[in-house]
Amino acid sequence: MQPLKHLRIAATTVAATTAGLFRIAARRQAPRVLLAVGDTAPEFALPGTDGRPHHLAEICATGDAVVVAWFPKAFTGGCTTECESLGRSAEDVRRYRVQFFGANVDSVETNRRFAASLGIDYPLLSDPDGRVARAYGVLGASGFPSRWTFFIGADRRILAIDRHVQVSSHGSDVAATLDRLGISRRT
Repeated sequence: MQPLKHLRIAATTVAATTAGLFRIAARRQAPRVLLAVGDTAPEFALPGTDGRPHHLAEICATGDAVVVAWFPKAFTGGCTTECESLGRSAEDVRRYRVQFFGANVDSVETNRRFAASLGIDYPLLSDPDGRVARAYGVLGASGFPSRWTFFIGADRRILAIDRHVQVSSHGSDVAATLDRLGISRRT
């Protein structure tokens, strides 16, 4: 099974890179929005791999913080490593009053298959038209999101943005950032 997994990752990575290069060459991209710590996070209502829609305003109304880890493309090498890292650290992250998600511009079905292949139990959000990715400033000229993670307080203010994600340690890095930000622990 491992050789097939590695072959799929390699093929998907090559296909995504090729598609991204063609998109860059074919069109001009509007300037990116650049959100900063303290800004109000753009609202989102995106479908998750758990079969539910997830609304930022509804989550924040519960008093929970939100973590959204944008990643470029399901079934590619770095994204697989990042999502696996978040999965390994899910229990550490869940000790805080936070709901956390992976997010990209793949379809819900692609993300469902990806989540199932990794055995992850946190929702991946799908933004196939890229509207939310553009609002967060993560959508690049390639048509894929940058690997950025947003930490959003219950007041919808951005508490931190990780623009230098280390894919292999991202799960433990998210837990450490929640601790550094003083996010309340669950009782």
